[in-house]
Amino acid sequence: MKFFEPSDMAALTHEFPHLPFGLKHRFYDNPLLTLPRLADLARNLPRGRLDYDAGNTAISRRPETTPTIDLEPEEIIHTIETAGASLVLRSVEQDPACRRLIEAALMEVAQARGYNSLKAAGFEDIRGVICVSSANAMTPFRADAEETFFFQIHGDTFFHVYDNRDRSIASEGALEAGAIEHRNLSYRAEFDKKCTTYRLKAGDGVFVPYQWPHWTRTADACSISLSLAWRSDEVRRRNDIAAINAMLRGFGLPQHPPGVHPTLDAAKVAAFRAAAAAVESLRRNEPMHRFVHRIVKGREGNDGYRGGKKPQSANAS
Repeated sequence: MKFFEPSDMAALTHEFPHLPFGLKHRFYDNPLLTLPRLADLARNLPRGRLDYDAGNTAISRRPETTPTIDLEPEEIIHTIETAGASLVLRSVEQDPACRRLIEAALMEVAQARGYNSLKAAGFEDIRGVICVSSANAMTPFRADAEETFFFQIHGDTFFHVYDNRDRSIASEGALEAGAIEHRNLSYRAEFDKKCTTYRLKAGDGVFVPYQWPHWTRTADACSISLSLAWRSDEVRRRNDIAAINAMLRGFGLPQHPPGVHPTLDAAKVAAFRAAAAAVESLRRNEPMHRFVHRIVKGREGNDGYRGGKKPQSANAS
């Protein structure tokens, strides 16, 4: 096999996508995932696709309280052994070479599961994330609104996964909020009694099912990791239900988790998608978009629409 070891076939056909499991992979010597290549990638990605912070931070934190670091992305990569930082490159699937690598790896999983296309296997809305971290850097305790393969490329990482089915770890409301807002969860040390920890070296990986809480810590050397995430039809459906439930909970209306009332779930999905389609239609209607933007942000907050004219870009003729 090109990317996965044959020993992982049982997990890829039985545990996947419902339970986490460790695996072996062959990404660790790929030239696309070396520090010089990643510095080039960081230079070419839009700045909004790069997140970086002081890596040795708290497990339980909100995004706005995460300490930052005063270094440029390329500088972080070039000095990662001493920078005391963590740099996340998001949407690396936008890079053609990375896209080919990601799709080839997921196609291998699809074929192992008896499918002849990524779409048929449920691999849609595919995203790639690369993390370059100094020693002892931590990611926050969180639950992702997609399914994910995490591959350790360089260095060691401790990957801690907690059972999604245990609501003493993360409540239904907290998981729903994570599908539409930031995904960080409140962490307590007592949760560790219900934790599975994987010590990942280069060539090791772990599959993380939809919304299973987890956090990571690098060991005593710098680390490179690659995450491949996607949203199947079922995941998108659950996220739509979570969005409606979170909104209704905000109005003080208790909600049942997905699956308790399938007919009501279907109505929620239909309502959410109809509303989303209407919002998208408004977004594409320039006069209406300007009107809504002005209502939401106010005249002084209307940025590019002050004075009724959209400013010309620097490249406009």
